Amino acid sequence: MTGSSPAFPPADLPAFLQLCAGRWMGLRSTLAGSASSDPDDGAAPLSERGEVEVTLLAAGAAGDLGGLQVNAPEGIHSTLGFDGDGGLRGAAGPIGRWQLWPDGSLELELQRHEGLVRERIWFTKPNLRLRSSVEHRADGSAAVASFCSEIRRVSAS
Repeated sequence: MTGSSPAFPPADLPAFLQLCAGRWMGLRSTLAGSASSDPDDGAAPLSERGEVEVTLLAAGAAGDLGGLQVNAPEGIHSTLGFDGDGGLRGAAGPIGRWQLWPDGSLELELQRHEGLVRERIWFTKPNLRLRSSVEHRADGSAAVASFCSEIRRVSAS
């Protein structure tokens, strides 16, 4: 990481966001749920490797705690803005809520047309980030679950 190292574990949202900044290599395992009640109808888990670069966005006007710009090599990018009242913004406006838990994990609740996604992000070390998410259908049933472990890329001095 460049500059001063953020506090670990992060005690507040700005410290958590600062810890997220960097280049990350990850392995994600995804399991799609089944629409039927037969537990054998589910698809096999899918694992994929990937990289993302996360840039810290500075806090702005009162109530704007800053944000993250997430860029993947495939050209996919997203922006998350964090409001002091727990609101979460995307590039086009409000998309959900956030909460930083006492254990230092960040929970995101994202509204989608087809349901709701809950994602939890936490660090076990400053350079090891873990993420889990569950996408729920409009009826409340689980559609997709995933777990991702990410290691920060660091440059040799």
